[in-house]
Order: sequence, then structure tokens, then C-alpha cells
Amino acid sequence: MSYPKTTLTPKEVEKCYYNATIAFFYNNSKKELAAAWTPYSILVVTLGLMVSVIVIVANVLVLIAIFKNRRFHFPIYYLLGNLAAADIFAGISYMYLMFHTGPRTYELTVPTWLLRQGLLDTSLTASVANLLAIAAERHQTIFTMQLHSKMSNRRVFTLITCIWLSSILMGSIPSMGWHCICSIKTCSRMAPLYSRSYLISWAVLNLTIFLIMVIFYGRIFIYVQKKTTRMSQHTTYQPKYKDTMVNLMKTVVIILSAFVICWTPGLIILLLDGVGCITCNVLDVEKFFLLLAEINSVVNPIVYSYRDTEMRNTFRQIICFWEQTSKYGKSVKSNTTVHRRILSENGHAAADSTL
Repeated sequence: MSYPKTTLTPKEVEKCYYNATIAFFYNNSKKELAAAWTPYSILVVTLGLMVSVIVIVANVLVLIAIFKNRRFHFPIYYLLGNLAAADIFAGISYMYLMFHTGPRTYELTVPTWLLRQGLLDTSLTASVANLLAIAAERHQTIFTMQLHSKMSNRRVFTLITCIWLSSILMGSIPSMGWHCICSIKTCSRMAPLYSRSYLISWAVLNLTIFLIMVIFYGRIFIYVQKKTTRMSQHTTYQPKYKDTMVNLMKTVVIILSAFVICWTPGLIILLLDGVGCITCNVLDVEKFFLLLAEINSVVNPIVYSYRDTEMRNTFRQIICFWEQTSKYGKSVKSNTTVHRRILSENGHAAADSTL
């Protein structure tokens, strides 16, 4: 369905509105712009700020752990660190949004509104792109029976650079011209300065990434399941290997479930808004679905990092460093006796991982 007709004349429709107020675009898109704080808007901002703080703290902890522990100086952990950096950026961007929403939206100009949304789009795109890179890395290493990828540091950092450049590009496209400022009838309802075609493209891109992730992790799940069944038939089969495989399958299920729960609702309403569905009431749920997508930045360090035994031990040392300093040597020694040590290509030892 198409959007209802506005009161603009044909000449006004063809006009560019770079100097118009934000209220003009919101009125054009039939989106309510609050003039005063309401209990609903206060609740949204409060929850948003709480989630932002948790996202930043949790992912800063991941970055410190990777920097602190030399056993994490491998491609998969560099990608995890980049994911943490993207999620920190997402937390900061969402916090910036919370400080410039509600009645404060009136104070925004066209450039500052585009900046607010561009920061959010860039951070969320970077987070999703990192999830895809991690899925590809895990797929490659597991099918080649390696603990860590053979990618050189140069290739890893080139990949990280490409992730950020593409994310910045996606977040900047509306500011560079893919907006509705000069095509007022194509404006979306959820983002009144964005063209509906941009929302469709952004949603389709992320849904495509999700489909690729499903393929990668689906192949991993099937491979691990077959490997576990085949190994269990041998007399030399080790129960510890089965536990490792089961934990890996659990991690795969958690990864996909978290992504589906956190991202699918928001992507669906973006598509509905993009195609012009005026009966879908997307404005009633947009804020909470955006918050749900941001919560994925909290889930990421839990799934990718906290399920790793060595990472958990490093977290404990960071949080309780005054107590763990004297126990660090003992802790490392204990870990080496519990976990099977595997030598990677460069000779460094690493504990088994369920990532």
C-alpha cells in the first residue's frame, strides 16, 4: 500500500527542503514528534541508556582481555576484538540517539539528524559484518580441522579495514544523497528523512548477511554432528572430544537464535515501512525493536567470549586483579592440566575453544 497523500502541491513535492525544520519532515511522514516528555518516552530513554552502558562496559572488557592475554593473539580473537569495538561504537551511537530523541528532536537540523542516524547505521552494519566474518572464519577453520585460521595478521587487518570502510559507506549514503529531502513523497515513516528505497536496501542487505550466516553455521552444525557420531563408534573415542563438539553445537544454536530474536523484528518492520504498508503500525514498535537490535551487542560478548574458558579466566583476573595477581601463575597451570593443549602453526599453545 502507498502512503496517504499530503497537502503539498506538485511544485512543493519537487522542491528540495534542505533548510526545512525536522518538524516539517515528521509532519510529512505522519510521525508524531513529542513536544514534551511522556512516561513512554522516558521509559524508552531510560532502557536505552541502561543497555548502552552495559554494551560499552561488556565489550570494553572483551577488548582488554584480548589485549592482555597473548594467547588471544590469533585471527579469530582479532575479529572478536573488532566485533567488540563495533559494539562499543553501537553503544555510543545509541546513547547519542537517546540524548537527541523525544522533545530534543526539535532542536536537530537536517545535517545533525542525518548524523544521528548515520552513526547508528554505521555501527549496526559494522556489528553485523563482523558476525559474518566470524562465521566465515569458524567455517573455514573447522572444516580444515584447525584450531585457528592460517590467515596472516596482514590479511586479518585488511579484512577489518574493509568491514569499517563498507560500514561507514552504508551509514554515509543517506547524507550523500540517498534521502528524500528532494523527493518528499518517498520519505519513510520510521525515518522521516530517509528514502523508503534505502530502508529496503539496508534491510535486504542485512537479511542476506543473516542467510549467509545460517548457511555457514548450518554446515558447521551438520559437520560437527556427523563427526561426533562417527567418532563415538571408535574405541579410542574420548568423552572430552564429545563434550567439545556438543559445546560447539550449543554455541552455534545460541548464535543463530540470538541473531534471529534480536534482528529479525527490526528488519521486518524496515521492509514493511519501505514498501509503504500504512496498516502495519510500524511506529508503535519501532523504538523497542531498535532497542532489541542493540541488545544483540550485549549478547555478542556473552556468546562469543564468555563461553570460552580461557576468556572467562581472563575476565576474572581483570575484574578482581587485586586478588588474582598472586594466583595468576596457579590459574594458568591449572588451565593447562584441565584443557588439552594444541600447538598452532606458529608454535603457540592454545586451549580448546567452543567458538
